[in-house]
Amino acid sequence: MVPLYLPLTLDEENQSAGTPIFFNGVNVYLGQSSPFYRRAPSWIRRVVGSERVLKWAANRAGKTRAEDVGHLTISMLHGEVGNQSRELAELLSWLKTQPKPDIVCLSNSLLLGLTRELLAGLNAPLVCLLQNEAPYIDSMPDGLRDEVWTIMAERAKDIDCFIAPSRFYADKMIECLGLPANKMRIIYNGINLDGYKPAKHPLDSPVLGFFSRMCRDKGLDALVDAFIVLKKNNRIPSLKLSVGGGCGPGDEPFVSELRDKLHAKALLGDVDFYPNLSRVEKQEFLRSLSVLSVPAQFGESFGFYVIEAMAAGVPAVQPRCASFPELIEITGGGITYEPADRETLAATLEDFLHDPVKARKLGQVGREAVREKFSIDTMAKNVTNLFSELAPARTSA
Repeated sequence: MVPLYLPLTLDEENQSAGTPIFFNGVNVYLGQSSPFYRRAPSWIRRVVGSERVLKWAANRAGKTRAEDVGHLTISMLHGEVGNQSRELAELLSWLKTQPKPDIVCLSNSLLLGLTRELLAGLNAPLVCLLQNEAPYIDSMPDGLRDEVWTIMAERAKDIDCFIAPSRFYADKMIECLGLPANKMRIIYNGINLDGYKPAKHPLDSPVLGFFSRMCRDKGLDALVDAFIVLKKNNRIPSLKLSVGGGCGPGDEPFVSELRDKLHAKALLGDVDFYPNLSRVEKQEFLRSLSVLSVPAQFGESFGFYVIEAMAAGVPAVQPRCASFPELIEITGGGITYEPADRETLAATLEDFLHDPVKARKLGQVGREAVREKFSIDTMAKNVTNLFSELAPARTSA
C-alpha cells in the first residue's frame, strides 16, 4: 500500500507504515502554482514537504473544494506531461526497487494520470477502484468539468478493469468514461465486522442518528431540520438526536450554525455531537441509535455508514436515490423515502419510530445480510478472484 498526498487517516492498523508518501500534497500544490518550485532542488522540497508540514496540511484538508482545484486536477490527469511529472517519476523509480507487482490497483479514477508511466515501467495489469469521484468532478465549473471527464475517458483506456462499489455507480461511470461493459466489475465494499454487535437491551428513549462527515453534502442540515419538525409535532416527545462522524476545520462553521439553530428552538439539550470518533467509539455510538439516517442526495456511490449501522443491528432510513435503494434492497435492513422535502423525511422517520418492533426486526435482518454479503472477507475474496483472472491474462498476451 503506497500512500499519496497526505498521511493516511484510518481507524484500523496502517498497512502502509514505513512506506514513503508520494505526490506529497504540499509539493503537489506548490508545483502547480509555481514554475520555480517545480525546478527547486530536492532538499528544498524535502524541507517544505516535511512530515510536520504534511500533518498541518492534513488538518486543513477539509477546506479543499473541487471548484477551487480544477486546474490541479487536470494537471494530475496529464500525468507524465503535467506539472507533477517529477512526483510521478519519483514514484515509479521507487516502485522499480520493489518486487514486481502482479497487479497495480489505483485507489480512485482521479489517479488515471499515472497509467501510462505505470504501464511502461511495470508492465502489470491496471485495476482502478471507483469511489465517489463523480460528484466531486460534477461540482467543478462547466468548462473544467468537461475537460476533466474528457481526459479521464482517454486515460481510462489504459485500465484493464474498473471496480465499482454498486450497480448505480457502475452505470454512472460507464456513461461518464465511455467504458465498455466488460471493463466494469461490481464488488461491494466490505467492513471488518470485529466489534460490531447490537445493543444488549432496547433503548429507554428513541434516538435518531447521523454518522458521516458533518457537512451539507451529507444532508446533516436536512436531518436537523427534520428533527426540529418532529420535536415541534411532539408525537415522539422523548426523541433525541445523536450526530457522529468526521468534523474538520472546514466543517466547524457549518456545525456551529446548526447548533445555533437548535439553540434558537430550545432543542440543543436534546442533541449530542460526537466528532472524530475512534473505531471503538464509533461502534458504541452506532449501538446507541434506534435508527440511522444520512439524507445525502448528491449521488453517493456506496455509503459505508449504512452498512456499519446495520452491522450494529441498527436499521437505516435513506433517500430513494443513488446507491441507497440498492443497498436497502440487498440487505432488507431499512426503508427508503422519496426525497421531496424535509417534511417528507420527518414524516417517514415518525412513522418508522412509531413501530419499534418493525425497526428492530429490520435491524436484525440487515445485520445478518451484512455479515453474509458485506464483510471484508467477502470483499477480499471477490477482489482476489478478479485479480487472479487478470494477472495471467496480461502474461499470456
